[in-house]
Amino acid sequence: MKDTSSNQVQFCTKCVISELRPTSTIEAEHTRGEKKPTTAFTDGVCDACRWAVLKETEIDWDKREKELIDLCNKHRKDNGEYDVIVPASGGKDSMYVSHILKHKYNMNPLTVTWAPNIWTEAGQKNHLNLIRSGFNNVLISVNGKVHRKLTRLAFENIGHPFQPFIFGQRSVGPKLALQHNISLIFYGENVAEYGNNIMDNYDPIMKPELYTCYDVDNPETVLGGVPVKDLYEKHNLTRADLIPYRSPSMEDVASKNLEVHYMSYYRKWVPQENYYYAMKNTHFEPSETRTTGSYSKYSGLDDKLEWLHYYMMFIKYGMGRATADAAQEVRTDKITRDEAVKLVQLYDSEFPVQHLPDYLDYMDLDEKKFFEIIDSFRSEVLWEKDDNGDWSLLHQVDF
Repeated sequence: MKDTSSNQVQFCTKCVISELRPTSTIEAEHTRGEKKPTTAFTDGVCDACRWAVLKETEIDWDKREKELIDLCNKHRKDNGEYDVIVPASGGKDSMYVSHILKHKYNMNPLTVTWAPNIWTEAGQKNHLNLIRSGFNNVLISVNGKVHRKLTRLAFENIGHPFQPFIFGQRSVGPKLALQHNISLIFYGENVAEYGNNIMDNYDPIMKPELYTCYDVDNPETVLGGVPVKDLYEKHNLTRADLIPYRSPSMEDVASKNLEVHYMSYYRKWVPQENYYYAMKNTHFEPSETRTTGSYSKYSGLDDKLEWLHYYMMFIKYGMGRATADAAQEVRTDKITRDEAVKLVQLYDSEFPVQHLPDYLDYMDLDEKKFFEIIDSFRSEVLWEKDDNGDWSLLHQVDF
């Protein structure tokens, strides 16, 4: 975790993220107050921007595509059975990955969807559009009562209401692969595209510890900031309630030779180009209006809780959804840094008020308690409260 005791926050000179951006960790160890590692900076430039340059200057994409062809040849089945699992929501990226595997590389993908917490109309439509575009799909919908409780615990304890969903989303591909005797799974991009360790971009395979970390039989495993033993003893959950969140074990992965790959290793990952591809080749539909908290109309459309997830990122780290969208579009030369700064300053702080009734109902909270929880995650390094009770962000990206 970056030392912020000096109350100075550094922003990347190329994009708009700050040195406070957290990198991925083992979610089953996530507790309040955990000191997360953050995106590395070199001479004022973040790892994500450094990687964007390397993608254009040093990576042999033809060679990497040949690796992809060899991988598909290794796993392709000639008997009509599924030969690859693609976790897919119906968003632009999963549409792109599913379609290109099927139609360019002659694979037979089975798509799997871990159901959103609170479907949006656009999300439901695009999930159906995934199927309409020619893909078989398995939808996993977990016990709503349990999932709501876990979501509330994650919101209250670690300011991360999206965490239970992430548990499911990250492991659903490997779990379904084990059930269907498939050894190849494809996700979209490595999070190193956006600021995780830059060296992770040189590895096509997801680290197994990321999708094998949740063991419901280990009393110290944590979900929603609560150890399993306390979920059982203090929150009246049972082992059966948590089984849907259980990850495959390392032994399962090794015995079945599971390989979880990132498409971003093999093909240059440009989210806006994925959008164009999905629009041209599938039935993907963007939103009719921009996303609250950003300016985009085509990313993260499935789940109303994703709006709150990004707002909590803004509260905890001073960077919200506009920052995430604008940073990657700077790196891919879709907008300039000056344009990105303006977009961040204009939209990053927006609260998704239109979804507030859904949040209160979903987590069984009143409005006062809801905003008290949010405010409890504001750090003194980032926030200042005036005499009227209004909050001000102390460090924001500038020109």
